[in-house]
Amino acid sequence: MSTTTETYDMLLSLVKTRHSVRKFKPDPIPEDTIEKILEVARWAMSGANSQPWEFIVVTDPKTKKELRDAYSEYNTDLIFWMEQQREYSLRHPSYQVKNDPHESLRFNKAKANWHQAPAVIVVLGDGRRQWGTVMGAHTFGRDQSHLTDGLANASFLLHLAIASLGLTSEWVSIHIEEPHKRILDVPDLLKLYLIIPIGYPDVSSRGEGVRRPLKDMVHRERYDMSKYMSNEDVIKYLYSLREATVPVHSASRAVVADEKK
Repeated sequence: MSTTTETYDMLLSLVKTRHSVRKFKPDPIPEDTIEKILEVARWAMSGANSQPWEFIVVTDPKTKKELRDAYSEYNTDLIFWMEQQREYSLRHPSYQVKNDPHESLRFNKAKANWHQAPAVIVVLGDGRRQWGTVMGAHTFGRDQSHLTDGLANASFLLHLAIASLGLTSEWVSIHIEEPHKRILDVPDLLKLYLIIPIGYPDVSSRGEGVRRPLKDMVHRERYDMSKYMSNEDVIKYLYSLREATVPVHSASRAVVADEKK
């Protein structure tokens, strides 16, 4: 029987070493492994225990490719035009392409290869179930609902369960739901929240991730204004993020270019 400290250490290690991976081995995932992953997500917390989530497991290569193609056609288009509104250096590294900006769009449409994962889990939400909670919980920050909060809870547990079983995953945000719904016969009333490709990583281990120091984000009793970031501080912070991520994405771009030759 593990002690409380051992259990905590196992959880912390899992969280610190979990990474989003975008290159998977083709090895199939046993059905009982997928069941274990979904069983953990089933226990996520939600307002009044309304449990608004549902999951579609997709392993058929044709369907996975259709989902990826819909993502590339609609989702990537939207992200591309959104990124053009930013200063060049602050754009996501995948969209920092000089000369013809449409080169970036073409590249990113070709880059998305998560359909090659042996399985993907599509996270759905039925907002009608969320009416089980108190009315005041239907809004958060004036424009968010407990539906998305609950789906986020379930999705994060999916990622942790996947990592605990020696697999890896990716978080594929879906901004334009309708094309994906049509492929999967999802009723219009439901929300198609997320696609999670899962598989065995086809990359070397990266060890622990990197996070801001705990002391920079924790306040005691009241907000500590000495930790408040001015607009200038935030801009500097964003530049520092880009300095760290641009080389990684540039290397990824080179790999995709080689694979297309």
